[in-house]
Parts: sequence; C-alpha cells; structure tokens
Amino acid sequence: MFHPLPVFIGLRYLRGRTGDKFGRFVSYMSTAGITIGVMSLVTVLSVMNGFEGQLKHRILGVIPQAIIAGNAEHAPDVHSIANWDKVTGTAPIEMTDAVVQSPKSIGAGKLIGVDVNSPEPIREYMVRGDFGALTPGSYALVLGRKTARDLDVTVGDKVRVMITSASQFTPVGRIPSQRNFTVAGIYDTATDVDGQLMFANLNDVSRLMRLPRTKPADLRLFVSEPFDVPALQKIAEVKGYEWSDWRALRGELFQAVKMEKNMMGLMLSLIVLVAAFNIISALIMVVMEKQAEVAILKTQGMTNRSIVALFVVQGASSGVIGAILGGIAGSAVALNINEIMSLLHVSLLGGGLSLPVVLKPEQVLTVVLGAIALSLVATLFPSIKAASVRPAEALRYE
Repeated sequence: MFHPLPVFIGLRYLRGRTGDKFGRFVSYMSTAGITIGVMSLVTVLSVMNGFEGQLKHRILGVIPQAIIAGNAEHAPDVHSIANWDKVTGTAPIEMTDAVVQSPKSIGAGKLIGVDVNSPEPIREYMVRGDFGALTPGSYALVLGRKTARDLDVTVGDKVRVMITSASQFTPVGRIPSQRNFTVAGIYDTATDVDGQLMFANLNDVSRLMRLPRTKPADLRLFVSEPFDVPALQKIAEVKGYEWSDWRALRGELFQAVKMEKNMMGLMLSLIVLVAAFNIISALIMVVMEKQAEVAILKTQGMTNRSIVALFVVQGASSGVIGAILGGIAGSAVALNINEIMSLLHVSLLGGGLSLPVVLKPEQVLTVVLGAIALSLVATLFPSIKAASVRPAEALRYE
C-alpha cells in the first residue's frame, strides 16, 4: 500500500527500533497520558451533564419557569402568548411569600395559587393525598415532604397560612392576612424545592392576598427550554408586560453548577496538556537521536517541509491514538459507571442512589478533536527544530 514518504518514515519512527526500549516507553507514556486525560474528561463531563439535567428536570420542571404579571389596564393576551416561539403552554397563577404554622412549628415559603384544571408538573411527584382536592373554596394545601416533616403534619391536618404582604391595620396593630388550610397532599421531588413551595387553589390564594376582583390572574408560561427565557423576556418587555422567571429563584444554583462544570473541565484538561508536553519531550529526544538520519535524508533531497511533516506524523500519532482510545474508553466508563461502582462496592451518593449520566456525542467529539489539535500543536516546535539540522554539521564526525 502506498504511503507518502514522510508518513512512512514517521510511522517507522513511532514504532522505534527493537532495541530502543526507552524511546518506546516514552512514546507509550505519551499515548497513555492523552488516553487517561480524554477518558477522565469525557466521564466527568457526562456525569456533570447528568446532574445538570436532573436539576433542570426536578427543579425547573416544577417551579414556575416564567410569569407574566397581569393588571386591569394591560391583561396578558393568552392566545397570543401561547403562540410565542418555545412556549409550550400557559396557565393562570398567583404566587406570594407566605408563613405557615402548625401546632408544633412554623415555616415559610412560596405559596402558589393554581387552577386545578390546568397542567401542573408537581402532580407527578405526589406521594400522599390528591392534588385534585385543591378545589375553589376548599382552602386545601399541598406541601413538600420537607415542609410537612418540619411542621410535623400529614394529610388531613390543619395549618395556618399567613401572608404579610396583605396585612391590614386593626385596633390591636397590624395583622397579616391569614386563614386555616387543610393539608390535602404531600409531594417529594428530592430537592430543596420540597421545603419551599406550597400549592393551593388560585381563587383561595387570591382571596387570601386580598387581590381586587378586577385584577386578572398572572400567566405562567411553560417553555421547551428553560435556559432560553432571556429571549422570551425581551419579547414580553417589548409588548409592555411585567416579567419574572426562574432565575430570580434558582439562578445562583445553576450558575454555580455551570461554573463547577467548567472548572472540572479545565482541571481535567490540564491532564491532556501535561500529556502534550510529554509528546514534546519525547520528540525532542527523538530529534536529538535522529540528527544523523535527518541529515542523510536531507542530502538525499528531502525538503524541510517533508522533515517537519515526518516528525509531526510521529508525534501526532500518539495524540490521535490516545484521543480516540480515550474517547471510546470514556464513553464506555460513563455509560457503565454505576455498574462499575457497584462491582467495586463504592457508593458516591449513598442510599443506593445511582449517578445520573448524560453522554453527549458532540461533546465527546469536541474533547477528542481538542486533544488531537493540542497534540498537533505540541509537535510543531520539535519538528521545526529537526528541519533546522544542517547535514554538514550533523555528519561531521560520522
């Protein structure tokens, strides 16, 4: 099979001579370094993707993703807003800060008024009671498991809900709007949302908030991609709507997750960088050893460009092989990491929980191509150094 001369010689140098054990060892270590770096990067990024996706589903899938405030002068146009790009649905909503008190304890959180006939994601997380019990006038309440545990209440118990923003002045002082509610259900998302969100009927919450009857309910938007709400906000502001979204409640959390993901990727990329320096070291050793052979090749008519290509092929081959093996190994480890942990009897999360993993092929491809590109860059200096060899000086004492 025909190979260009620089490729043929470069691959021969990659294999090394039979007696050159140290040269082979350095070459193998360079390949192994690239492999381990890429494998680690792919595995960790896949796990971080899983955590991010799980948080997005369990938190952003439950809390209101975006809310357009309504008022008598400029009520939200439901039919128009439902046709906005990336908006998958709408529902009336009222949300306010509230204090909830039981005979044994007291807590606080967000009280959300919902229409029981509208879509509500929290339904799929109900563990006790019935979300459908939130009918108008029932003054029923759905709590998170953490809130119910802190208050020491269960389905059927009475709690007092107070809204300080709707307080009124009385002869004995300022008293918040309050009323007894019956716990109708308990939900569990396994996140801190369980200790912060409470749900009741929209009409009951509006009365407790003392809202004017002429005020239309706020409009909750369900979007296909919660991270795209900034684009929707611009549309809402152009149309004169008052806007709020999940970033006010959970923006810091997802910024922290994104920063942690980027920092982990940066730190693990240093492994690949160190392996690339190994390629530089190995190539410089080869160039020093092969000076006489390079000089002979140049006397035979090989150009400086071909000499550069020769050593680029040798050095980059380690990077290419290592990156491809690392990508394959990293994907295999990521997809089977829970089984591997089980075999090693290691539980990182405890309680029998498994690591969430989302393997993105485009991300793996980016990591592999990045490692290959870094390997190519690492070969340039030694290769150019090899091309600068002068045949007369190299062969003077041969």
